[in-house]
Amino acid sequence: QVQLVESGGGLVQAGGSLRLSCAASGIIFRISHMNWYRQAPGEQRDWVATITSGGNTNYADSVKGRFTISRDNAKNMVYLQMNSLKPEDTAVYYCNVRPAPTFRDYWGQGTQVTVSS
Repeated sequence: QVQLVESGGGLVQAGGSLRLSCAASGIIFRISHMNWYRQAPGEQRDWVATITSGGNTNYADSVKGRFTISRDNAKNMVYLQMNSLKPEDTAVYYCNVRPAPTFRDYWGQGTQVTVSS
């Protein structure tokens, strides 16, 4: 079955950096578009970034220029490099995939990112 496992979250001061990782299994990773979302307390889950199977990337305006999504097809891994972190980036970060043929949502368990001011 599809499994996504995130890691790399933690507590960091404003202006700092973190690198999140997501290990994927149960899918044909190289043809799957991969996404990162985040959810702050009391808020809805928001899209953060996408990397397509071809390596094209897209970002939410709130993280553009600070976050970088990447993938390693040999390892079935997707990453989110987060620089210049702000307190408003504090959230649980989730890895997401919608694999063919059903395109249903699969989520990891999430990893907490806390940015102190």
